[in-house]
Amino acid sequence: MGAIRDCRSDRELLEASRATGRGFETFYRRHCEAVLAFHGARAREPELAADLTAETFAAALVAVRDRSRELPEKPVAWLFTIAHRKFVDSWRRGRVEHEARQRLCFERMEITDEAVERIDAIVGGTDVLAHLAEHLPAEQLSALQARIIDERDYSDIARELECSPALVRVRVSRALKTLRALARAEQLEER
Repeated sequence: MGAIRDCRSDRELLEASRATGRGFETFYRRHCEAVLAFHGARAREPELAADLTAETFAAALVAVRDRSRELPEKPVAWLFTIAHRKFVDSWRRGRVEHEARQRLCFERMEITDEAVERIDAIVGGTDVLAHLAEHLPAEQLSALQARIIDERDYSDIARELECSPALVRVRVSRALKTLRALARAEQLEER
């Protein structure tokens, strides 16, 4: 008998996690490999990619538990924003930020040779931007990468792309809409 699939949206999982303490594990399992691929493609070291992935989810969990914060409307974009910040912080300091993991009493992950091979397979087999390029027009892909991955301001992106900030917002919005549709289709295929 196969595992039961959780049909709740990412937002619903985060709401459930805040309300009952349950739901974050499913959110984690749903997005762990993508976050690991994100870090692996940048860090180029499996151990660092695993640490950064743990830091990303630890920071996300801390944020979800903080009832003074609103939950994100777009959980995946929010998660990758956290991932990007964790990578940048790590790169700037030359080490992984341990604060969130320590606050939650998470222990440092010990990476086995088998785990390193699995991380390499995930990273090597997943070029997120190449996958997106198959489904998004070039102008949407460049706007999405600049805004979500590079965390640049709309006005800065608009100057580079020689268009208005409003047009950049439209391109990012359309790209995210396409990505949500792709994610739903992939979830349906898994069932």
